[in-house]
Amino acid sequence: MGNISKLSSVLIGLILGASLVACDDGRAGAQDAAKQLASAVAALDVGPVAFEGKDSGAATEQLRQVFKALDPVKPTVDSGELTLDSGTATVPLDYSWKIGSGEWKYSTSAQFKKSDGKWLAVWSPGLLAPGLAEGEILGTLSQSPARAEILGAGDAKLVTYRPVVNVGIDKPRLASSDPAASATQLAQLVGVDPAAYAQQVQAAGPEAFVNAITLREDGRTITDDQIGAIPGARAIPDSLPLSPSRTFARALLGTAAEANAEQIEKSNGTLKTGDTTGTGGLQQQYDAQLRGSDGIQVFAEKAGLTREERQTLLNGGRRALFQVEIKVGTPLKTTLDPRLQQLAEDILGKVGPASAIVALRPSSGAVLAAASGPGSNGYDTAMLGQYAPGSIFKIVDSLAMIRNGMTPESTVECPATLSVDGRTFKNAEGYPASSLGSVTLRDAFAHSCNTAFINARDTVSQAQLEAAATSLGVAVEAPSLGASAFLGSVPGDAAGTEHAASMIGQGRVLLSPLSAAVMAGSVGKGAPVAAQLVLNPNEGVTSPGAGSPGATGTSGTSQAVPPSGDTTASAPPAPAPSAAAPVAAAEAAALADMMRAVVTSGHAGFLASVPGAPVGAKTGTAEFGSDNPPKTHAWIVAVHGDLAVAVFVEEGGLGATVSGPLLKEFLTAAG
Repeated sequence: MGNISKLSSVLIGLILGASLVACDDGRAGAQDAAKQLASAVAALDVGPVAFEGKDSGAATEQLRQVFKALDPVKPTVDSGELTLDSGTATVPLDYSWKIGSGEWKYSTSAQFKKSDGKWLAVWSPGLLAPGLAEGEILGTLSQSPARAEILGAGDAKLVTYRPVVNVGIDKPRLASSDPAASATQLAQLVGVDPAAYAQQVQAAGPEAFVNAITLREDGRTITDDQIGAIPGARAIPDSLPLSPSRTFARALLGTAAEANAEQIEKSNGTLKTGDTTGTGGLQQQYDAQLRGSDGIQVFAEKAGLTREERQTLLNGGRRALFQVEIKVGTPLKTTLDPRLQQLAEDILGKVGPASAIVALRPSSGAVLAAASGPGSNGYDTAMLGQYAPGSIFKIVDSLAMIRNGMTPESTVECPATLSVDGRTFKNAEGYPASSLGSVTLRDAFAHSCNTAFINARDTVSQAQLEAAATSLGVAVEAPSLGASAFLGSVPGDAAGTEHAASMIGQGRVLLSPLSAAVMAGSVGKGAPVAAQLVLNPNEGVTSPGAGSPGATGTSGTSQAVPPSGDTTASAPPAPAPSAAAPVAAAEAAALADMMRAVVTSGHAGFLASVPGAPVGAKTGTAEFGSDNPPKTHAWIVAVHGDLAVAVFVEEGGLGATVSGPLLKEFLTAAG
């Protein structure tokens, strides 16, 4: 009985199989052929596809010519549900292209015919684009919007289109003149490398204009007559998005110029030859917002048109297939005050080492100036510098001490020297003998007694220092800043000589000039200052991640330099607060009282003559390196009404004597 059942099952299977074969009308094979065609078209290589009456290689060549104008973009192509009609199959091909900021979607129809049991694709240009006829290809026209402006306080135009001239050799104008001789002569006139430029001119095509240099029209000293005296040389008027001068806030703002090959390659099709893009600073960070997006048209046209014929068709005759509307960029609004920024740059112009001046408004956090001097060599020292702050950090120490019950009138001990785990600490050269011994905290702060603050290490823990710093807006993230910056680093853990060094702003404690201004500004405001530079980050930007502000601050020790000195001693016994409360008005008032004493009785008395509101200040001199004697950074911070300023000079000597006069000049002129 079991064998009969097995036999019945086999017979039933054979009958069903025969029935399925009988019903197989070739649909599966046609569908496979359609999928193969869709995949091959998407790859721009139909070599693996079998065509009826068309060589696969010739089909590939024609396909690539049709789509050449869209290079390097490739489509995604999917085959739809086929329709079968007695040996002929019709299949929709669904296309999707990423064209600029838009997506071009369309469907075409592909046919297949069965021959000798095999499905062959029927070649037709119409399967590539809607209504495309034999002898037609796709073409594109694009129009780039003008780059948007970068604005400062009161919508002052920091970066806007300004007139320039492109100076170079126009090869058609050379006639019989020697290209190398003209190029060499022009290069010498405008100050570029003669050999390199001559080689560039000789390598260019006969119709090329080879730019040697772009000069601002305003203040140009090389005249058109000088340029015109050289065979083939021309000065072509143009305009570029530029700041008021070549150096104005350059490290902060960045520059905008024609995209180079590397930028184009890395843009994934966003940039093309001739596009303007940002390099460095806010120009690069907010490139998407400032650049906007191109208007693009895709059309069908006859292949092989001459330049003249194509120009004629610009006025009509082309069949438009797809269009992306042009989208102008959105101006970037900042808080930068052009007068104060230029003032800061003018003051730093005479400083040799890396230097910075940062000014902000404590009441709002608005960054008014962030200038890096010529010695910074293009680096944004003002915003990104990471330096030991020295004695300006005693503002943080003092807040921690006040939170432990001290007042400006409290007595502290200020010996001439102090030894910690075998390391000797001393006061700065010239420290007044009258302020040694038992003195008030105010007096120790005003004259910057290192030993008095190091003596406080047993009652002020490293964790309390970190908490006090964050209470003053230092060593925190800055989400409202809108620009890349270093907001300071204060380790929460340190012992022995490292903890002692922290008490005088050394060891692993690091600040930037920006964070130093924030610290002083928080005292002036009576609450933590949240610095702000960019007012409308990424306005009008819809593409994911485009123009994102990136890192705006660093907290903790993630960017600290390696520790120095002995770290084996036990941690100070004072407990750390569970959370860093913002600096309170009463605490800030006590700090402001001591900062004012630096001017009235300390070594920043030169600021007493600054007109207007009383100035409160703190100087700082931070040793670094292994030289003997060591090199020093010179710091000074001040609060003057609703203005907080930090001045920094790398390798600057004493803060009071080096950075102090720069600060006085700035405050006096700032008004």
